[in-house]
Amino acid sequence: MTDSAFLARAIAQGRGLDEADLVLKRGRVFDLVSGDLVESDVAICGDRIVGIRGEYRGAREIDVGGRIVVPGFIDTHCHVESSLITPAEFDRCVLAHGVTTAICDPHEIANVLGTAGLRYFLDSSLGVAMDLRVQLSSCVPATHLETSGARLDVEDLLPFADHPKVLGLAEFMNFPGVLARDPACLAKLAAFQGRRIDGHGPLLSGLDLNGYLSAGIRTDHETTNVAEALEKLGKGMQILVREGSVSKDLHALAPIISERHSPFLAFCTDDRNPLDIAEEGHLDFIIRTAISLGAPPLAVYRAASLSAARIFGLHDRGLVAPGWRADLCVIDDLESCVVSTALTGGRIVGEDLFATRPKLAPVGRGSVKARRVAAADFAARGQGPSTQAIGVIPGKIITERVPAALPFANGLRGVDLDQDLVKVAVVARHGINDNIGVAFVHGFGMKRGAIASSVGHDSHNITVVGADEADMAVAVNRLIEIEGGFAVAEGGGVLAELALPVAGLMSLLSFEDVHAALIPLRAAAKSLGVVLPEPFLQVAFLPLPVIPHLKITDRGLVDVDRFDFVRD
Repeated sequence: MTDSAFLARAIAQGRGLDEADLVLKRGRVFDLVSGDLVESDVAICGDRIVGIRGEYRGAREIDVGGRIVVPGFIDTHCHVESSLITPAEFDRCVLAHGVTTAICDPHEIANVLGTAGLRYFLDSSLGVAMDLRVQLSSCVPATHLETSGARLDVEDLLPFADHPKVLGLAEFMNFPGVLARDPACLAKLAAFQGRRIDGHGPLLSGLDLNGYLSAGIRTDHETTNVAEALEKLGKGMQILVREGSVSKDLHALAPIISERHSPFLAFCTDDRNPLDIAEEGHLDFIIRTAISLGAPPLAVYRAASLSAARIFGLHDRGLVAPGWRADLCVIDDLESCVVSTALTGGRIVGEDLFATRPKLAPVGRGSVKARRVAAADFAARGQGPSTQAIGVIPGKIITERVPAALPFANGLRGVDLDQDLVKVAVVARHGINDNIGVAFVHGFGMKRGAIASSVGHDSHNITVVGADEADMAVAVNRLIEIEGGFAVAEGGGVLAELALPVAGLMSLLSFEDVHAALIPLRAAAKSLGVVLPEPFLQVAFLPLPVIPHLKITDRGLVDVDRFDFVRD
């Protein structure tokens, strides 16, 4: 709680009677109300901005040399686990890109560890330098069509509801359950009425969309085209424009990023891996890309900060103005959005900011409990050569239905490399059963070998894609040995791997070391003929049975539109 002594100091520093704790000298403030660039110092007392549009003296002064000062950026929906690093490393990684607030849904680790995973993230949120907020995972498991490592009912969530970092309820992926008025879904929604409830409604429209919104759901990050966005905006939804490592919607939605719409828009990454963060950036990349696509800078920077804060009820941040939280970025210019200095709560990023953080013990060791597999476990039984294959769309997690006529003998279907049809399997890994679902996938371009991942949204069983069943077994068995991660196999051996022993989702290495390990992994995947830019994240979304149209789980091929299994 802010005390009167601090307020007295802030007022005196804001009036110029006392030296400010910190002053950014000779900057230009980007006014997100008017769109003006205003030459001004920025005075800071503790974690609060106390002065602009004037000259200030400071106990410490930093000359920013005419650079532009903007509010810190807010990632409105992310899964930290998808960065493959722990929350502490994520903090160190993205703060350098100006991300001072992130709103995360820890449902990846919750699907593996249940409430222990939630507790780990909430404990972590109290020790990081950025402001890491948490939306409680609403759909664990996402559906009844898969085997998860845990189940969270409303009674499991409510003890965490009043945690200081909790905002509300995370993405309600089970939209069929909402529309069917499933009692378990309704119980969670009822418990969080009046709180922030995130949506997840890919391609929902018409009266079904009305019904979904009537449950008190307010945001959506699964919007992929302009017509869908305009309908949702017109019905009071706020759109979180997503640009992740697999789901890339920014180009399609750039036309709606206008000054008119900007109060109802924000940006999110959802799932962004260390390769993309290191090579392209984070929200800074989204900002400069949106502007390069023709979006007005005022609309873009509003969506990245002020609008994002208002959408999630964080009313203390999003403007460079007196009384607002000193989450700030100093950038060279609006178009390139190169962050030279970032401040989180008035503290300069760097300068040993991360040295004194508490060290949390890793959780989820030994979570990969699958039995060892053999090539025969990936036999694809069927009633004939004809089936449906999952059609991968690069840059999308929505899939297509691809009619397939495959080699068929003795009741078994085989791969057809000429048609770009290889096997995909999901191996249950939570120790609950020994399920293995097998189907076919189109779009990888794979000519040999296999790639496997223990990151498999959202239940995080082991997913493997392969042109050779023996190599599929090699890749899966290696993941069992290293407690999860990624593996590439060919010719009976492992070409490259990355261990993710924290719940089979996150590494114990630094961000830099994970980035370095991913480079040979990507090269190994490409050596198999794989043509997808991000093959491991694309693999990881094949088992997500709440995204149309075809997916696969440990129980088999799923028709998401019918919310049932394909039986052929």
